[in-house]
Amino acid sequence: MSFYQKATAFGLKFTSQSKLFKFGFNFSPMYRRSTARIKHVSEDLLHVDIKLPISWKNRNYMNSIFGGSMFSATDPISMIQLVYILGSDYIVWDRSAEIVFKKPAKEDLYADFDFNKAEVDQIIKDVEQKNEIDIQKKIFLTNRSKDTVYAEITKTLFIADKTYFKEKKKKRNRN
Repeated sequence: MSFYQKATAFGLKFTSQSKLFKFGFNFSPMYRRSTARIKHVSEDLLHVDIKLPISWKNRNYMNSIFGGSMFSATDPISMIQLVYILGSDYIVWDRSAEIVFKKPAKEDLYADFDFNKAEVDQIIKDVEQKNEIDIQKKIFLTNRSKDTVYAEITKTLFIADKTYFKEKKKKRNRN
């Protein structure tokens, strides 16, 4: 069990998952270095909002937000969000990510991370049928009014039944 998993288990004794999600990310050194902050997490964890403010900490040579800050601000959220939503019977990993920069960001950026109930139900159904699947999620870094896209991130997430995944890992280790 990782430090973050232990901290989560401890924190859930005192607060809700949504508050812990927000607090945990905003105070985690790995996420703080992105310079982004989680602004809102819905109670059911299906919706997360972030803000990536432009500052001296993330400006690049061209005076726009450094691409690494843009990527790291979005990197872990969908995966951890799905870990919380699906629960302990599933394994969720980031498989890959791609970022396409649309234009230089010289203002604060915002992103929404959304899953809906039908999507989660389909993931559960597909994993029940296939034991493991990949899904793709698109995230857009935009201005506050969401009418300008500065970057588009495509995340590929691996999801597996935990029991199946452990057995598969054992077989692979025996060979």
